[in-house]
Amino acid sequence: MKAICRDCFWTGGEGPPDRRCPACESKRLLVHDELDRLSIAHLDCDAFYASVEKRDRPELRDKPVIVGGGKRGVVSTACYVARLYGVGSAMPMFKALKACPDAVVIKPSFEKYVPESKRIFGMVGELTPLVQTLSLDEAWIDLSGTERLNGGPPALQLVRLQKRIEEEIGLTVSIGLAPNRFLAKMASEMDKPRGFSVVGAAEAQAVLAPRPVTALPGVGPVFGKTLRSDGYRTIGDLAAADPRDLVKAYGEHGLRLHDLSHARDHRRVDPEHDRKGMSAETTFNEDLSDREALEAELWPLCEKLASKARRDGVASRVIVLKLRRTDFKILTRRVTAPEPVQTARALFAAGRALLAPELGRPYRLIGIGMADVQDAEDAPVLFDTVETRNLKTETAIDRLRDKFGRDAVMAGRALKDGGRKVKPRSTSKEPPE
Repeated sequence: MKAICRDCFWTGGEGPPDRRCPACESKRLLVHDELDRLSIAHLDCDAFYASVEKRDRPELRDKPVIVGGGKRGVVSTACYVARLYGVGSAMPMFKALKACPDAVVIKPSFEKYVPESKRIFGMVGELTPLVQTLSLDEAWIDLSGTERLNGGPPALQLVRLQKRIEEEIGLTVSIGLAPNRFLAKMASEMDKPRGFSVVGAAEAQAVLAPRPVTALPGVGPVFGKTLRSDGYRTIGDLAAADPRDLVKAYGEHGLRLHDLSHARDHRRVDPEHDRKGMSAETTFNEDLSDREALEAELWPLCEKLASKARRDGVASRVIVLKLRRTDFKILTRRVTAPEPVQTARALFAAGRALLAPELGRPYRLIGIGMADVQDAEDAPVLFDTVETRNLKTETAIDRLRDKFGRDAVMAGRALKDGGRKVKPRSTSKEPPE
């Protein structure tokens, strides 16, 4: 099988010369020599948050839509119409509105996005258990050995999946199919939205060679500038370099660069991959310096993060406070708790203690995070502690909110009255970035 019609699922040994499906005459024909031998895929929902909003509000279909927070916030997602004006994710909102003043701005609503994500990846999970999610809207998929179970090679399964998601959920996804994770993710970005791209082993290095070094994972703007100043402008430049020179210049990461530039990626799709961290943050409409005002912003973030941790079944001993100053420099402070935490009370107590020494100047953002996150089952608390008792209370609140709505139980600032601070086992301070 070297050709598949993405509309009627016709398959053939060769692609027709006119690139049209011989069964339905569709131009959406997928043709590749390795089509029946590749099994690693990357699925990416197209402008996910904005697409959900447009699906639910048809009057927005042809309008530029930006999902993001207040006038001093940033863009979470921009629809493809807004992207034509130069609007992109993580762009400050004031810049986005300057580029696209007619955009419809919508505050993120994860109450809608999370269930849709679960529906999409529930469909993926029907094909294989080997699904490694990166976020609500993207994942790697390993379909090795599923041909007999699912009635066709991985490419055909993915074409069917893509159409099913569009028809049953009303959202589009783009898919990349390749021999490994790195190439699959790169392929999924080559044809968006509603795309399906294939990068085979035979052509991989030729596809990579002309691309800039910043197309490689782990190479951001700063490291990219370093590589360019050292004479490596393209991935092909890195592929031609002596690996010993790369290791000498960049240490262990130099060897990783060499492997990626030669299209080698030995990472497997791991549904149980460790999540390094998770966080919640908010940007203020006006700068804040008062302790009570900052703590009032911190508490709901702690509730949000703790709720997500419990929902995902994870916990952490390392709690991180993030502050952004008015000159945009970021401060991060962290503390290690004596036991893994999952509650808003523990997060808030730690965050409040970390905040205290930093008071006395205005800030434009505050955030709370959990680093070195692990499965809660791998870090059980064996004794009755303040945290275990609080966990029972907050878990009960979760159930009530799930049944009657978030406003059914208002926890308020419970810590003010009865909460106890997390006592750090060790602390470390990081310098401003």
